[in-house]
Formats: sequence, C-alpha cells, structure tokens
Amino acid sequence: MASLRMRTSLVAKLAIVTGAAALVLSACSSSGNSGSSASPSASGPLKIAFNMGAEADPFFISMNAGAAAAAKALGVQLVWQGDPSVYSPDTQIPIANQLLAEHPNGLIISPTDPNALQPVVNQAIASGVPVINVDTHVTDLSKVISFVTGDNTLGGKDAADAMAAAMGYKAGQTYEVVVGASSATTTTNTARYEGFKAEIAAKYPGIKIMAEAYSQSQPAVANTNVNNWLTKYPNLKGIFAIDGTNAAGAAAAIQSRNLVGKIALVGYDAYAGNVALLKQKVFAALIAQDPYKEGYLTMQYMTQYLKTKSQSGIPKQVTLPNIVLTPTTSAADLAKYTYATA
Repeated sequence: MASLRMRTSLVAKLAIVTGAAALVLSACSSSGNSGSSASPSASGPLKIAFNMGAEADPFFISMNAGAAAAAKALGVQLVWQGDPSVYSPDTQIPIANQLLAEHPNGLIISPTDPNALQPVVNQAIASGVPVINVDTHVTDLSKVISFVTGDNTLGGKDAADAMAAAMGYKAGQTYEVVVGASSATTTTNTARYEGFKAEIAAKYPGIKIMAEAYSQSQPAVANTNVNNWLTKYPNLKGIFAIDGTNAAGAAAAIQSRNLVGKIALVGYDAYAGNVALLKQKVFAALIAQDPYKEGYLTMQYMTQYLKTKSQSGIPKQVTLPNIVLTPTTSAADLAKYTYATA
C-alpha cells in the first residue's frame, strides 16, 4: 500500500452522503459510540464496526489511524469502539454485542480471548454480518473472512535472542528472567511466549524463567508486577515484556530502581515513548509490529468482500513481519517503525 507510515488524524472525517455533514470519529468509552448508531440507508455508505480490547493502548491508536485512513480512501463508515483501557473479555463482550445491535455491514474484531469471544463472532456470522479478525483471533477461524496479524511466534524467538545477547549469555551460567504480558489466553501473547520459551530451550538452557504475570494492558499493574519481581529475585537478569503496555510499566520500574543497563529489558511494540527509551538504552531491544497496516488491510478486505460478496482475492490469513529494533538501529528506521499516534 502507499505509505504505510502515513500519519493520519485519529479523528477522521468520512463522507456520509454527497452534500451531507461530516461524521467525526473519536475514541469513546465502553458506553459510547465513535459513529452514528443508525444503520446506513440503501444509498448510504457501508458501515464497518471495529472492536478491540483497549482503545488507549498506542498499538490500537495506530491501528485506528490505519483503519480511518482506509475508510476515508474507500468511502466507508468506520465505527471504532472498545473499552477505554482494560484489555479483558469481560469488558470487550458487551461492547461487541452493542456494536452488533447497531446492524453494521461488517465486523472487524481483535478478540481478547479466543474462546470467550467465539460466541460473538458466531452470532455476527449467523446474523449475516461478515467478520474479519485482526491481531488476535478466535479459536474457530473457518467462517471468518480473513485474519491479519504479525509473526508473533518469531517475535518471541527474536526476543529470546536479543535478551541473550544483551545479557552476554555464556554456556554453563544461569540467568534468571521473568515475563510480563497482558493476558494469559489472548493469541498474540501466548504465541510470543511460546516462541520465547522454544528459543530458550533450543539455544539458551542457562536462562531460567522464574515467573510470569498479567496486567490487562494496565502499565501501572505491569509496573507493580516488575517491582515485586525485583524484590523477590535480587539476581534477576532479564525481563521480557510481551506487549507495549507491559514494556512501558517495566521500563518505569527499572528506571526507578536505577537498574538501567543491569537488567536486560526486551519489550514488544514501538510506542513513541518506548522508542525514546530504547535510544536511552533502557530497552535492550523492542519488537515492532505494524498495527497501522493491520488496520488498513482489514478495512480494505472487508470493503472488498462487502462490495463483491466474494472471498476471491482476499487472503485467508496475512502474517506481517516483525522488526527487531535496538539502540544501534538507525534514526531513519526507528522513525519508520514507530507507531502512528495521530
């Protein structure tokens, strides 16, 4: 696509009908809407609902930017809604059900749990609303139009390699590490963790995973988890923060304890703040995804399907590469892979 890193406003204006007023899209709470709740008329634009776990997460802010850019280019209406900050099926399911009650033409969803969100996807499909999964997926993808994500298993392996390098790994020595994630079940987190463990087992037997904890995408909870670990494991050598909110919380904890450079922190997600800390060597490495492209592609595929009623030309799954960023990565590449913020 043209300029995957283009910066588009999170508040996107989409043409509803020629001569009609513009619809302003904005992030909203679990009880609000980012677009009109009325179903489009026969002559109106296609309405695509987009539901995710935690709107405030910069990963999803960047995804929203891509989705909004695609909606504007394609002349469709984007209704973007998720819980403001909590990444949990308990908060996602009511919002997803509310979106379906508004009768969208299509649903794009990033499930916080593969099993808990399966009934929502089944309900949508049974009612004639086609579904695309993005970033994460439900257990049964057989009736989903497409699934767009990053290479999470490889990302976990890359994180293990980066951590071993940052710790100066030597055979015969023991290195205590811990793992922080947002969810024990969401498919991205579990794939990264499995990739991380598999690479350790294959190449770094001296690395011992002492504990893991979950934060529901709350940086403050991640910060508390890391501080608890730093007290419990005085010989801790590494932290794998499986997503961006955990990376931000872990970075704050390490800085507050004056442990920068003493603990190898490897995180996921090139938030602007995390990239700034990478430059300061708070992070040994960051694994960057492409949420902007994920948002753009899913809107493109859904619009194509709604207009053609055909799977033809729409890939069943797209796995985008992840990029390993380190303090020695060029400024140009850091800028290229930093997530869009607005």
